[in-house]
Amino acid sequence: MPATRESTDTSDDVVAQFRRGPSDTGSPEVQIALLSERITGLGSHFTTHKRDHSSRRGLVKLVNQRRKLLDYLRATQPQKYQEVVERLGLRR
Repeated sequence: MPATRESTDTSDDVVAQFRRGPSDTGSPEVQIALLSERITGLGSHFTTHKRDHSSRRGLVKLVNQRRKLLDYLRATQPQKYQEVVERLGLRR
């Protein structure tokens, strides 16, 4: 599915909030924030499309990827991990 202008605007905003430097787009913090945005969007998708099991599989993959990145961040930079969890409002 091609990205729409609206989705790239929101992802640009998320990257701007969580990046470490002016050209940072791949740090764990940015990746976690982008995955959280996509997970939130899919959550609202499932309120109207309850039987969309293939998208549900994609949601599970996104959640697992975010969990792995959070585990990595917790092991390497506990302070950044705590900050990201608080800023995103995750339950961890």
